[in-house]
Amino acid sequence: MGKIIVLTSLLAVLVILPAVSVVFGAEEAHDYINRKVEIWNLFFKMMTIAFTVGAVVSGTLIWLVWRFRESNPKAKPTKYEEKGEW
Repeated sequence: MGKIIVLTSLLAVLVILPAVSVVFGAEEAHDYINRKVEIWNLFFKMMTIAFTVGAVVSGTLIWLVWRFRESNPKAKPTKYEEKGEW
């Protein structure tokens, strides 16, 4: 349940709030919104966030694989591996 709330709040912050700010951003009646520009703007923002998150996740996975590889001299077997219990 907690993951759903976090996902919903993240969606609201990233998509709904910028769209609402654009809608209420026009001060006068003759100020029209160019939908193509706003859609591209939202796409660009989301892709920037997606690339940043992807880079962080990829870097974390590379670090984990490198840190906990079997050939690491600092690697110690767990108590289950020492006993041979799986």
